[in-house]
Amino acid sequence: MPGRVTDLLVIEESFWDRSDVTKALRDRDIGRLFRLLAQYAGASQTRLAIACQTTQPKVSGYMRGTTLVEALEVFDRIANGLAMPDRARIALGLAPSAQPADTADSEEDEPSVRRRTFVGLTGSALATALLADTASGGWADAIESFATVLVSRVPDTAAAGLGDPPDVPSLAAAVARAKRDYQACRYSAAAKSLPVLISWSQAACATFDGQARRQAFTLSAEAHHVAASILLKAGDQGLGWLTADRSMQAARASEDPVTLASSARIITHALMKGKHYKAATDTASTLAASFGRDMAVHDPVSLSVYGSLLLRGATAAARHDDRRRAYELLGEAEQTARRVGGDRNLRWTAFGPTNVSLHRVNIALTLGDAGTAIDVARTVDLGKIDVTERKASFLMDTARAFLQCGRHERAYLALRAAAEMAPEEITGRPSAHRLVHDLVTTAPPSLHHQAQDFARRIGVTE
Repeated sequence: MPGRVTDLLVIEESFWDRSDVTKALRDRDIGRLFRLLAQYAGASQTRLAIACQTTQPKVSGYMRGTTLVEALEVFDRIANGLAMPDRARIALGLAPSAQPADTADSEEDEPSVRRRTFVGLTGSALATALLADTASGGWADAIESFATVLVSRVPDTAAAGLGDPPDVPSLAAAVARAKRDYQACRYSAAAKSLPVLISWSQAACATFDGQARRQAFTLSAEAHHVAASILLKAGDQGLGWLTADRSMQAARASEDPVTLASSARIITHALMKGKHYKAATDTASTLAASFGRDMAVHDPVSLSVYGSLLLRGATAAARHDDRRRAYELLGEAEQTARRVGGDRNLRWTAFGPTNVSLHRVNIALTLGDAGTAIDVARTVDLGKIDVTERKASFLMDTARAFLQCGRHERAYLALRAAAEMAPEEITGRPSAHRLVHDLVTTAPPSLHHQAQDFARRIGVTE
């Protein structure tokens, strides 16, 4: 089974003695070398990017042959990142390494021959990715513009210079763009577009008639949903709750049960952020049951929304330390995922069997079963997760589980992978900063410097 991004990149010593590897090195064909590492060492593009201090798109370009490595310093960086033995470095045309050989990892208790690529994880590529949004002020700054819009229930878009509300198809396309930005962890882009989008959607609800008006309410509910999600990620519970409530109000006005059940998810999330875990569990359970009764016939879309609401309830129950109810709701969500028939992103839910597994990791961790969380995480195939936000959240949960088990290097690697994949998920979220702070304060001496450097890069202060 291919290695997961949460695992150390293990390269057996015998790999470097393969004739096809030696030929790739002598030809200085890094793309071919990376393909062989994927084939024989289970190395994903993300893990290769982290190890070699570059980006996943560049690794993809090397592997596809659209980008070539020509600079000596890049060859040297790759050799160091992969911890090439001297015979491999020489075949690549580099001088033997002046660094002492790696010693065994006392935390993992693995032979030194299997310790590879951890030592090269800090570098400019990740720093560039993490600091990419610094000039624009970051996504947390962009949410400041929400407040004025939210207090105006029916804004005058013409007076505000926004023009008349767009037609329903154009409004739907704009909401979809915001949803895509959110799921791709482009929170700054989504946050900047949402104030205008919310204004348009509110004005459309006030001016359209008939079916167009009901559709406008559905789109308003979705726009407020993604806005609330961003606000809650940023730790703004006040505006987050207000926006979630607006989503629910618009959903009720849409007269669409699927929209109402979808908005119930963000209300449950807002309740959890306020630590009202029992209320969140009861809300999710009650609304899920009501939705199940309201739908005479379920289709994959309604099942996805229903299952996602069950997962919210299961998470809330775990936060309330109600193990029995958490696993009951999780089990029902698992059955629903089987009815959906696979991992899909219908109605922007990312719901399916894999998403249920991601929640199983989170719930085990919440209930204090970090070992179980790690065991479940090892069964997750990241290739089946198409939504970046879900991948990043999973990696953060995995890092937290490793940290609770005292496996600091693996926690660090999972956080680095999350930062490489979704920089704004790490730089802008208070919960991510707290996790990195915990890593720094508990890291062993062998890791402390790297952890501190990583913390500085993302703006965590001790």
